[in-house]
Amino acid sequence: MNTLDRYILREMFTVFLIAVFATTTLLYMDKFLLMAEMIVNRGVSFIEMLEILLFLSPSVFSFTIPISVLVASVVTFNQFSAHNEWVAMKSTGRSFLNLLRPVFVFSLLTYALANFVMFYGLPAGNHAYKQLIFDIIRNRAAVDIKPRIFNQDFDNLILLVEERESDSSMKGIFIADTSRPREPQIIAASKGLIFSDPASLKIQLQLSNGTIHEYSARRGDYQTLNFRRYDLTLNLPDSKELERKATSNARDISAAEIREKMARLEKEGKPTHGLAVALSKKFALPFSCLLFALFGAPLGVKSSRSGKSGSFAMCLVIILLYYVALVFSKNMGSVGSMNPYLAMWIPNLVLLVTGVYVTVKMHKEIPFGVMGWVADALEDAYAFLKNFRKSTRSGPPPRLAK
Repeated sequence: MNTLDRYILREMFTVFLIAVFATTTLLYMDKFLLMAEMIVNRGVSFIEMLEILLFLSPSVFSFTIPISVLVASVVTFNQFSAHNEWVAMKSTGRSFLNLLRPVFVFSLLTYALANFVMFYGLPAGNHAYKQLIFDIIRNRAAVDIKPRIFNQDFDNLILLVEERESDSSMKGIFIADTSRPREPQIIAASKGLIFSDPASLKIQLQLSNGTIHEYSARRGDYQTLNFRRYDLTLNLPDSKELERKATSNARDISAAEIREKMARLEKEGKPTHGLAVALSKKFALPFSCLLFALFGAPLGVKSSRSGKSGSFAMCLVIILLYYVALVFSKNMGSVGSMNPYLAMWIPNLVLLVTGVYVTVKMHKEIPFGVMGWVADALEDAYAFLKNFRKSTRSGPPPRLAK
């Protein structure tokens, strides 16, 4: 790799890192309320907050890496063309395809990074995040159960404890269970122990030597039941929601787990379209890094007259169109309207055909035609909005005094 190739590669990686940082920070904005609630209500430490952000980062990177690849490619070659560096590169006698060699190397490196995040970072981060949140919830359950104070933190349960012997042991327990409104229960026990099950995200309360009082409005009778041991599941609202999120999002589990679920559902005769789409997405989304990098270079050269801000606007339009197509294809594949494995690759196929078209045009130095008209229209629209924004900020011209 010669000096020019290293220069192009260095410039692309610089813009790529800036774009990753900016887009990741933007996507983290919706997590700040969660962070504030965890700090205020549950006493989460600064270290635990950093761990939460770290474990959430793979799910964010799975989207920001392909986006940043396109931004890096478009912005870098936009600046080369705007500062006449592109003319100097062409004067060396190298063809456009030859100048794309460092872009291809860059796309391969980001493709490998995206695959690592999707297949290893995402499942590991999701599992670690689930365990950390569960530990926080479990500790809250152990700390907030105070003697002789009604506790209503649990779903459909009111808990009263006479005495706490330790973090997990209690005496004199009174529980009002309203999980079945037509058949409410009152449970009284002499002792109780709290056990947690991280695998199922449940907190178990093991009661000893007690009585269950139950009234059935449907049967119109009242009965009591004595027990030596009774296990009761304590469902915190957060843990229930966490379990739903952790187990229902197929993209956050490994490919092997998706295949196991698909095999189990196929044996049961149930549809597997959604899981097939999730499995295909694990391969299709990283592959977009290759396409975005090669597609962005000729687009960046073409959009040079609009400057850096114009190239950003063009990136936003392309990203919006790509992800709208991705969501549409995903929904079509999930309901079985099209092949679930092919559905996630349709946006990539469109991007591949378009990328080959603009690359051939740039290599042969042929006007873009329709693509050029679209690019010019986007640049003109951006310039109009930019000028309109400036005019509204400046306000009407001042009046002259008579």
